[in-house]
Amino acid sequence: MTGEYPMLVSVIVPVRNEAAHIRQTLLDLAAQDFPKSEYEILVVDGLSNDGTAAIVREYCQSIPNLRMFHNPRRLASAARNVGVRYARGEYLVIVDGHCRVPNRDLLANMVDAFQSSGADTLGRPQPLRGNEPTPFQRAVAAARTSWLGHNPESHIYSDVAAFVPADNVAVAYRRDVFDLMGGFDESFDACEDVEFNTRVRQVGLTCCFTPAVAVEYQPRSTIRGFFRQMTRYGRGRARLGFKHPSTITAPSLIPSLWLVFLAIGGVAGLFVPPIAIGIAIALGTYLLVLLAESLRVWHATRNVALARLVFLLATIHIAFGWGYLCEVAAGLNRGAHRIGRTMFLSKSLVRGRLNSLSGRPPGLSALGRPGGLPHEENTLPE
Repeated sequence: MTGEYPMLVSVIVPVRNEAAHIRQTLLDLAAQDFPKSEYEILVVDGLSNDGTAAIVREYCQSIPNLRMFHNPRRLASAARNVGVRYARGEYLVIVDGHCRVPNRDLLANMVDAFQSSGADTLGRPQPLRGNEPTPFQRAVAAARTSWLGHNPESHIYSDVAAFVPADNVAVAYRRDVFDLMGGFDESFDACEDVEFNTRVRQVGLTCCFTPAVAVEYQPRSTIRGFFRQMTRYGRGRARLGFKHPSTITAPSLIPSLWLVFLAIGGVAGLFVPPIAIGIAIALGTYLLVLLAESLRVWHATRNVALARLVFLLATIHIAFGWGYLCEVAAGLNRGAHRIGRTMFLSKSLVRGRLNSLSGRPPGLSALGRPGGLPHEENTLPE
C-alpha cells in the first residue's frame, strides 16, 4: 500500500474543550487502515481548560504519528491555520475533535477520490450520530436533517457522489490549494470554512462530493449548547455576507427578517388591531408549517418526540436569526467606526495643511494653545 499512496496525508484536528469526545476521535484516526508512516494527526488545541490537552499528550505516547500544537487565539479559524502551517502532507483533511470516524478506510478512500476525480477539494456527508444518544440528541439529529433545519443549499446530508460548489461541504484539500489561496480568515469565529471555500469556488477550483469520506458528528446534548451553536452559525453567515455579498441568500436572511417582523409587528399590533390580526395569522401559519414538517420527520424516524421536533426547529430559526442580527449590528458599528476614523484623519490632514500655510506650528491653535491630542486617532475604538 505504501507504493499506492506515496504522498503523506495530514489530518488536522482543531479542538477546544473536547475532553468528552477527543479520545474516541483519536482512536478512530489511529485505527485507520493506512500506513502509519504515510499520515500524521495534528491536534491544535485552543487553550482548553477541561483536560483536553492532557488527554492528547497521553495519546502522543502511544500514537507515534500524533502531534499537538497550541492555538493561543482559541478560534477554530486560527487552529486550522496552525494545522496547515505545520502539515507535511500533500492532502490535508479537517476532522473536528467531536467526530466519529467509524470507516477505517476513510484516508484510503480520500486519496483514491482525489486521484480518480482530479478535484482540488473533497466534500463529505456529515450526519449527526452520537454515541448512545439521548432522546434530546436524537431529536437534534432529526431536526437538522429537515429542510427547515439546515441550509437547503448544503449537501452534507446527501449520499450521491457529484461535483458540487465547494462552499458548504469542502473539508479536504490538495496542498497547493493553500499555496494559492492562503489560509482561513481569522476574523471569523464560525463559518470560517464556508468563507475559505467561497474563495476556492470563486477562483474556479473544483470540489468532488463523495460519501466514501463521510464522518459522524456529535449532536449537542443540551438546549443551551444547541442554541449557542445556532447563534454562532447565524453570526458567521452574517459576517460572510459582509465579506462576500453574493453569499447572501433567502435561507440566510429569512430567520432574522422573521424575528424583526414579529418584534415590530408585535409592538405595532398593540396599537393597531388589524396588524395584531395579521401577526397572529402569520404566526399560526408558521406553526402549522413547523408541525407539518415535524410530522414528516417523525414519520421517517419514529424515535423522537413530535413536540420536541417542533420546539427544536423553532429554536434553530430563533437562534440563527438572533445571531445574524447581532452580527449585522456589530458589522454596521465597525463600519461607522471606520468612517469616523477616516473622517478624523482627513480633517487632521486638512488642518495640518492649513496650519503649514499660515506659518503656525501644526500642533498649535490660532491662540497658541495645543490644537489637539497628538495620539487622538489611537483613542478611537477599533
